[in-house]
Amino acid sequence: MVNLITDAQNLLADLIARYSKKVDYLMIRLEESEGTDIVLRGDKVETLSECISVGGQVRACYKGGWGLSSFNHISTIEERIQEAIAAARIVGDEETILAPVTPVQAVCELPLTGTDPRHISLIQKKELCDNYVDLLKSIDNRITTTSVRYGDSAQKVIIATSEGTLIEQSWVDMEMRFAATARSGETVQTGRETTGSRKAFEDLTNLDEQVTSAARRAISALSLPSVKGNTYTVVIDPVLTGLFVHEAFGHLSEADMAYENPDVLEVMTLGRRFGNEELQIFDGAAPEGHRGSYYYDDEGTPATTTQLIKDGVLVGRLHSRETAGKLNETPTGNSRCLNYHYAPIVRMTNTWIERGKTPVNDLFSGIKEGVYAKNWLGGMTNGEMFTFGAGEAWMIRNGEIAEPVKDVTLSGNVFQTLKDIEAIGDDFYWDESGGCGKGGQNGLPVGCGGPSLRIKDVVVGGEAA
Repeated sequence: MVNLITDAQNLLADLIARYSKKVDYLMIRLEESEGTDIVLRGDKVETLSECISVGGQVRACYKGGWGLSSFNHISTIEERIQEAIAAARIVGDEETILAPVTPVQAVCELPLTGTDPRHISLIQKKELCDNYVDLLKSIDNRITTTSVRYGDSAQKVIIATSEGTLIEQSWVDMEMRFAATARSGETVQTGRETTGSRKAFEDLTNLDEQVTSAARRAISALSLPSVKGNTYTVVIDPVLTGLFVHEAFGHLSEADMAYENPDVLEVMTLGRRFGNEELQIFDGAAPEGHRGSYYYDDEGTPATTTQLIKDGVLVGRLHSRETAGKLNETPTGNSRCLNYHYAPIVRMTNTWIERGKTPVNDLFSGIKEGVYAKNWLGGMTNGEMFTFGAGEAWMIRNGEIAEPVKDVTLSGNVFQTLKDIEAIGDDFYWDESGGCGKGGQNGLPVGCGGPSLRIKDVVVGGEAA
């Protein structure tokens, strides 16, 4: 780190004291970060960079109106404070409602369990990417396009508020993405893999099996038949479960979606049943070692674990201090921003469905004709509707996994799908590959996980029957 803001606490305390009486709430966030970004497409180096960034933001709230000003030069911080206060006073015309939190003064660092990527040279990181490119290309001469992306970032953040909070927090995050596209005549298929870590550079160095799996799936899919589009009982693996709970349900649990939209608030009424009594869904940054983990969010609220669904019933949602205050609920520590250019908004952290009691093999029992879907290839959500593409899939016939198929997409309404979960597996897997997007803040690290699920009446898109 460049250490330009390490001794900034006294400066922030003085500025907060001088300006806090002009608004209802004032927060100053200083941030320094450094990172590496490498993108290789085929034989070309598209990106090869190391960067250092120093900046900050000021947030002011007056009569419910917010002002935000960001900066790169600490010497201009007083002007930015005045700008944020002026903006808040212009737009504020109601009441500032922020759920109370206990002021905290703390210095904390998310611990690494292995090598810090900052201790690895750019040359070594590039060589790692080159190795994975060679692996992707070596599988078959029908692999026509490959891409490998490596990224790491180390951030240190200082937050000071007019309520007395002063927190310094730092962490390191790493991610790699792999893709291989295969072609045979007019048929084109792609296999993808993504992984990430907040623990050690070593987590990215032994991925040969995962990388080659992406290429093999692309090759295999060239000769597979497409699934016949229909409604099936489906078994999904833990990776797809994690994607489903994050994309289809998690965003609807973010309370800014609710208090800004009366229709969503009506649907997401606490106490409403969404599934059977075995269904338990959680989100939280408190579990250690995951990509969505931290000690304090970007408002200084301590990390928690929030149960969203208990025994099939909606019992919680994710909050910033403002959404918690407006809905008369408790802050959950889910106010996050990608960096100092953006205001914190309500975001998921680590989201998961708790493991169940059904042995995984028993999930297939009694299914005359169904689909077994693994991994993910892409997807989208629109409100309560979702569509996800499976990375791999097989037909299920008479309770057994049968022939592989391709072009499997799973679609449905999230609330109906939760009700249609027939069994929850006793397995569990954490997927650390997530980079979440919302409000223009894309790539925020998150974790998601869960067990295998058996779901009835899922619309499976594929070849017309």
